[in-house]
Amino acid sequence: MDFEAHFQAALDGLKERGNYRVFAELQRRRGDYPHATRYLEDGRTQDVTVWCSNDYLGMGQHPDVLNAMHEELDKSGAGAGGTRNISGTMHVHRLLENELADLHGKEAALLFNSGYMSNWAALSTLASKIPGCVVFSDALNHASMIEGIRHSRAKCHVFKHNDVEDLDRLLSQYGPDVPKLIAFESVYSMDGDIAPIKEICDVADKHGAMTYIDEVHAVGMYGPRGGGVAEREGLMDRLTVIEGTLAKAFGVVGGYITGSKALCDFVRSFASGFIFSTALPPAIAAGALASVKHLKASPFERKRQQERVQKVRAALRATGIPQLDNPSHIIPVMVGDAKKAKMISDWLMEHHGIYVQPINYPTVPVGTERLRITPGPVHSDDDIERLVKALSDIWGQCALHRVEAAA
Repeated sequence: MDFEAHFQAALDGLKERGNYRVFAELQRRRGDYPHATRYLEDGRTQDVTVWCSNDYLGMGQHPDVLNAMHEELDKSGAGAGGTRNISGTMHVHRLLENELADLHGKEAALLFNSGYMSNWAALSTLASKIPGCVVFSDALNHASMIEGIRHSRAKCHVFKHNDVEDLDRLLSQYGPDVPKLIAFESVYSMDGDIAPIKEICDVADKHGAMTYIDEVHAVGMYGPRGGGVAEREGLMDRLTVIEGTLAKAFGVVGGYITGSKALCDFVRSFASGFIFSTALPPAIAAGALASVKHLKASPFERKRQQERVQKVRAALRATGIPQLDNPSHIIPVMVGDAKKAKMISDWLMEHHGIYVQPINYPTVPVGTERLRITPGPVHSDDDIERLVKALSDIWGQCALHRVEAAA
């Protein structure tokens, strides 16, 4: 077989369909977020404004976070030096796990190197190591959850997205002696919709099922201390596992689960993805710890971010740019065509220095291609005005559908 020809043919197919992904090469500038420097292939640079970052609150630039990382780096050096079991558990790891357990009102927490890893390792371990466990997974769950469940080889039913009646119907097929695990998210990252957490917990209680919620797009963002949608709605105590990330609103990197002491110890002891991974560098853990502590105490970033979201939404409505309404901080601007979505993204970058990544298949279904905008507390009124004007200009040039402008 000509392997290189096979690789190239697959890549050519992606390009033909408009699904080939090109990375924007950026240099973030300390203290100047969301503005950054873009490096072009010909060696030139360009000033850009980032509108698609998951550093939702700008905490990756916060002085408390940076100072904590510098201090820990000077104190501990670069790496952890090993897995958590073999010399890699630093004091700051334990401090961070304690802080995360407190954030979610749980007995314990367990750190992972990414949110993908925490979902994959925790779900695969729970579903495979609980004898006879049957998993019930929301249809729009993240790839990390799907892969973890698949790796467990446990029986799995996929219920219709956010459909509690369908979930109840599927659970009713099993008696009370069958172990059941419901896996779902709070904020779904592409459409920005929010799960009916209370109703899912009610169904879980009815059938004696465990609940596993992915709050990666909600931690830091919602609730009086940034504990997520479950904290905001007073439901944390009803969830068996709350999983989160340190890489989005907290602005650093890493993932975690929280739950009972026994559950976290169970995953720690049996999850290969945890056991055989080198621990997070101590400076990373220190930065995350500072970020979690800050957002527990400060509502400013959350309130400012929510105000910015509403301002962008209102401006888009006024110009008739179609957006998907939802109750979260994510603004999907709907295009409906992969090639057009990429063309718009390229044009915004080239002509206005506005960086909004196009979202195409397989991340979203064909025909629902979009630009995913994530306003943050650091976007200025001028940034918003430039974004909306540029979108309106390109919408007119491409003769794209507009919705009736709000009065």
